[in-house]
Amino acid sequence: MSSTAGEQKTLNPSHSRKFLDGSDFQSCTKKDAKAQIVKELEKLLLTAPSPLKEQKEKEFEGFQKLYSKFLEDDGAKLQWEKIQKLPEDSVRDYKNLEAPRDHEITDMLRKLVVVKLNGGLGTSMGCQGPKSVIAVQNNLTFLDLTVQQIEYLNKKYNANVPLVLINSFNTDEDTIKVIRKYTNLDIRIETFHQSCYPRIHRESQAPIARNCLIEDDQEAWYPPGHGDFYASFANSGLLDNLLNEGYEYCFISNIDNLGATVDMNILNMLMNPQNGSPVEFLMEVTDKTRADVKGGTFIQYEEKLRLLEIAQVPDQHIDEFKSIKTFKIFNTNNLWICLDAIKRAIDENTLDMEVIVNPKTLKNGVDVLQLETAVGAAMKSFDSGIGLNVPRSRFLPVKKTQDLLFLKSNLYHFKNGSLTMNPLRSFPSTPLIKLEDNHFANVADFLRRFETIPDVLELDHLTVSDDVTFGRNVSLKGTVIIIANQGERINIPSCALLENKIVSGNLRILDH
Repeated sequence: MSSTAGEQKTLNPSHSRKFLDGSDFQSCTKKDAKAQIVKELEKLLLTAPSPLKEQKEKEFEGFQKLYSKFLEDDGAKLQWEKIQKLPEDSVRDYKNLEAPRDHEITDMLRKLVVVKLNGGLGTSMGCQGPKSVIAVQNNLTFLDLTVQQIEYLNKKYNANVPLVLINSFNTDEDTIKVIRKYTNLDIRIETFHQSCYPRIHRESQAPIARNCLIEDDQEAWYPPGHGDFYASFANSGLLDNLLNEGYEYCFISNIDNLGATVDMNILNMLMNPQNGSPVEFLMEVTDKTRADVKGGTFIQYEEKLRLLEIAQVPDQHIDEFKSIKTFKIFNTNNLWICLDAIKRAIDENTLDMEVIVNPKTLKNGVDVLQLETAVGAAMKSFDSGIGLNVPRSRFLPVKKTQDLLFLKSNLYHFKNGSLTMNPLRSFPSTPLIKLEDNHFANVADFLRRFETIPDVLELDHLTVSDDVTFGRNVSLKGTVIIIANQGERINIPSCALLENKIVSGNLRILDH
């Protein structure tokens, strides 16, 4: 039947629509999502103040790449059966490294840059501002001790090792104010900051930010993990400047890991390779304990050495990943990387890092995603990467106040910003300490509960739960477990000695 003008014509949908199979549907959906994120970022860019427009353009280009990789990866896990046995000599033993001759050290140090990841806030430990300004010992902060380390090296060896701080938008302003106090010291401090990416809505995957004025809505933005180091380092211009000045390697570590100091034996291996083949990427690993079962490990996959994180492990293999018999080492996030190789990877766009999807719920209840990368995941993008099994003493991060207890105790000595274990401790491992979060999570609460930090030289294991306080000059030895009854308090009296003891219930010493 023919239709006349103005008459509605009904078509059979089955004749006019092409049905998509699963893979075609996903492909179209991904294309739409990519196109949509480009439009959203273009709208956001229009709100950027003129001085920041060029910077935001670069950052949004980086976010687009990260988002595209997120869509392509689609949360894919690696294929477990494709993990290969680590090649011989892919993980070397620190004990076999040769020490350099004294006259070689200055020349080596003049080619080294120390980079500290300084993007984290101290909020998880109840502190305002950058985590690096938390006092560790004798009112010296992580940043103070790091500066002392580098200044000492420069003075002792007549070197000029620069300290480079990679900040986030959360820590940049405060850090720049703090470093003014080091002006008269023998140290060059450079700073640059990570990119600032928009959080996206968990369902719509559209940015939740309405403009580029971060101070208007800080929750809408985030620093995209330390894998952003490479792009931000290059975008800042600092990478090119340091290469032009003759620097060859950077040593990267977390600023809260005071065990991560410049090691002359590692530097010598990099600067004077025995087989003549230079190493572009060195990852420090250390032996895994039961406290480290979630830490990233080191594998051979598709003929490349790479970092394996727990998020990439298929669910049915999680227990195998956590096994200290199957995977015996884990990543300390202490990395030594050739600057020329970073420049090449940036210029050739060959950096490849897995996307870490970090779901968050904001204060207003909105569910968002932030897409991140890890600096160690770029290992497979470099030509000659190796692992180095180092002593546990090079991995002493402070994530909770229980870690701070180690550093404030008589377990360690500090000299020139570096810490060494007290020689009076009869075995080299650190004790296992667990302090319950409700009463010890914040630094201020933690400090109020100790009149002085206990003697822990002979301590193996300490667990403290609920409302517990410690008097002056308390000694803890062996295994000590202290659990207060709910609503009650245990006061450990001054000069008390607890050795292999369980204390429970309530105990309060009153002044009279």
